[in-house]
Amino acid sequence: MTAPVMDVAELQAFLLREFPQVADQLRIEAVGPMTARMRLLCDARHLRPGGTISGPSMTMLADANFYIAILAMIGPEALTVTTTMTLNFLRKPPPADLLCDARILKLGRRLVTGDCLLYGADGTPEAPVAHATLTYARP
Repeated sequence: MTAPVMDVAELQAFLLREFPQVADQLRIEAVGPMTARMRLLCDARHLRPGGTISGPSMTMLADANFYIAILAMIGPEALTVTTTMTLNFLRKPPPADLLCDARILKLGRRLVTGDCLLYGADGTPEAPVAHATLTYARP
């Protein structure tokens, strides 16, 4: 398997430069061959009535993390874009940081497909709060 071409520091700098509106909400924890882990730094803006993390916040985390997993493998291609995303909510997340593990299943020349597993930062991937499947188009 091919090694990533961008490391965590390079990817975090890219996120800050290209997406400053969300960079303070997300922290890249790790990248590896065809994988990435990202943390949603939960605060009041991510909560919905009932004291749980909102669907839009979980969607942002999964989408951004899959984007980072792709860029880690192909380099800083800002115009790589989401074409489809399905998010299944599995259980109520606690009002705390969430982790997201992204996995690229196929890295094609035009399309990239994979999935993301979201879980509480104090939990484990075996107790996910959401699962996403995604397809991205490469420029």
